[in-house]
Amino acid sequence: MKFAQIIDFETDRIDEVSALMRAYEDRSKERSGAPVARTLLQDRANRNRYLAVVEFESYEAATANSALPETNELAERLSALMTRATVYTDCDVQDQSSTG
Repeated sequence: MKFAQIIDFETDRIDEVSALMRAYEDRSKERSGAPVARTLLQDRANRNRYLAVVEFESYEAATANSALPETNELAERLSALMTRATVYTDCDVQDQSSTG
């Protein structure tokens, strides 16, 4: 079953956050178990609040990815850019479609 993690965070340094995420994705795209998709959403009512939806092939792949040293390093670097504690929500994907 596909798995998604929603990462709820606030920052006033989104360009730096995005650059770190892109660099991590570039290094990880050939690795087995890496995220298969990521969507970044900005809250219209609070412009410093973002939701990143990161998808994996399975919960097991996400767990293995979380245990990697490079993932822990990314989390530490991102944490330094946040203006409040990050909230993580783990989800099993029940249904998904694409219209485009």
